[in-house]
Amino acid sequence: MTFSLYGIFLSIFWLPSLVRSDTVTYDFDVGWVYANPDGAANRPTIGINGKWPIPPIVVTKGDQLVVNVKNSLGNESTSLHFHGLYQNGTTHMDGPVSVTQCNIAPGGSFKYNFTVDQPGTYWYHSHVRGQYPDGLRGPFIVKDPDSPHKDLYDEEIVLTFSDWYHDLMNGLLASFVNIANPSGAEPVPNSALVNDTQNLGIKIEPGKTYLFRMINIGAFAAQYVWFEDHTMQIVEVDGIYTEPKDAEMLYLTAAQRYSVLITAKNSTNANFAFVGSMDQDLFDVVPDGLNANVTGWLVYDDTKDKPAPKEIAAFEPFDDFELVPQDKEGLYDKVDQSITLDLKMDNLGDGANYAFFNDVTYVHPKVPTLYTVLSTGENATNPIIYGSNTNQFMLSENQVVEIVLNNNDPGKHPFHLHGHAFQVVHRSEDEVGAYSANSSIISAFPKSPMRRDTILVRPNGNIVLRFRSDNPGVWLFHCHIEWHVASGLVATMIESPLSIQKQLFGKIPQDHLDACTLSKTPTAGNAAGNTQNLLDLSGENKSPPPIPAGFEARGIVALVFSCVAAFVGMAVIVWYGMAPMKA
Repeated sequence: MTFSLYGIFLSIFWLPSLVRSDTVTYDFDVGWVYANPDGAANRPTIGINGKWPIPPIVVTKGDQLVVNVKNSLGNESTSLHFHGLYQNGTTHMDGPVSVTQCNIAPGGSFKYNFTVDQPGTYWYHSHVRGQYPDGLRGPFIVKDPDSPHKDLYDEEIVLTFSDWYHDLMNGLLASFVNIANPSGAEPVPNSALVNDTQNLGIKIEPGKTYLFRMINIGAFAAQYVWFEDHTMQIVEVDGIYTEPKDAEMLYLTAAQRYSVLITAKNSTNANFAFVGSMDQDLFDVVPDGLNANVTGWLVYDDTKDKPAPKEIAAFEPFDDFELVPQDKEGLYDKVDQSITLDLKMDNLGDGANYAFFNDVTYVHPKVPTLYTVLSTGENATNPIIYGSNTNQFMLSENQVVEIVLNNNDPGKHPFHLHGHAFQVVHRSEDEVGAYSANSSIISAFPKSPMRRDTILVRPNGNIVLRFRSDNPGVWLFHCHIEWHVASGLVATMIESPLSIQKQLFGKIPQDHLDACTLSKTPTAGNAAGNTQNLLDLSGENKSPPPIPAGFEARGIVALVFSCVAAFVGMAVIVWYGMAPMKA
């Protein structure tokens, strides 16, 4: 695939950004198409307007964005989440099903309408039970006329990196959360993609400087990314401008974004490979024949070879903890509320493996959490009404909130917070265990911590994040490995519920409520849909029960019958053994 074709594809869908407008509108008809991006399997894929890859959304800071969604999938509900956008005052446009909206059922429609007031590199994707790896994910770029880096480059190039599966997510999820998979081994991707293809060539002009906006839109695998014989200069992460930092290799977890400047060489005597390499440490078993790499090329001369990438001795990515935001915002040193989340993976009574925060695995409520906020008056400040399995935390307005996350799991996890960027004030190395706020650690907190919305926590390690609760809304905090979202690694931040009521009471658009009617989802009451006694959670969605500590009644019956059968069998053997032998 050549850059010129990809450029034509982008230019068609970037037209709304070329003519300055206060309102940018996209009409998205979401439906199934067939695609074969790695050349190995032609499979059903979720496209938009009959095409895949899906179009990028491109706006300018300050624009009003309208996205009209029609669900033509026929057999699945859907939604859209605009990853990294804070949705100030518009939490009802955030997109997670059962959190801020109902399903967009087959045949249904839904309008997302909000002001985009933050520049940078983002992406959009479905936010309903593991759907986006089937193809419903794409770049979301917010241009900034006042960017501090606007005079440092000549052209922009968007690069998406992702893993890719040949099987549909519905079937993969059913086999993942299953008694036949008690260890919780995640399905391993079949391949890696860049810009939803392989062998991508990007035409480069000597001496020019390019801004590469890189996004990991994958479901599972983090990717190491490097450009041979070219140095990257980091200038943005997750929508936050940074002080420039040079890097030879980056590590992008699922959902993370980096913008980097790369200056082309003055000579055109060679082309150069760039590589995205899936982090195989995440895979329980690496299948035979898996190619974890996707390779593209910076093409200086079309007539010259595109060389295979050179082997590297080790993966040594840049440590993003070293980044400093360009605005040098100081450390939030006075914490008003601290939340500790202890992460573990374990089995429940159905034999399947689940993910837990503080021994609770997330199960979506019957009433979307935002609608519970809006329909319960002063009771909206009572965390009980939001259910037993939503991992809810009540946040007061304009407080410094600290999240301490202890990863009691031997795997890496990328965590994303909706509605905010957070300061990363501490991140441990591997195998350190739970966080301990001793003086040596606290004294090492950075003066101007890196801010981003998605961060890696290391195996059996910990992280400490801080943010200001200045955005009333219902916001998820979750692992961005899609398998772990499905198995329950999700918490709900309910920020200033009474302020949400003042902002949104009576203002939920009719098409949002119509979506609830079509999907037969209640829009009032507690997590169980009870409107009379809000403390009555009978009938709520719940997780399977824990594995019993001892024998249940059926286990006792089974043991008794097993013992009886054993005694009968032994008696038969003895009886035959005592019988006289015939001559």
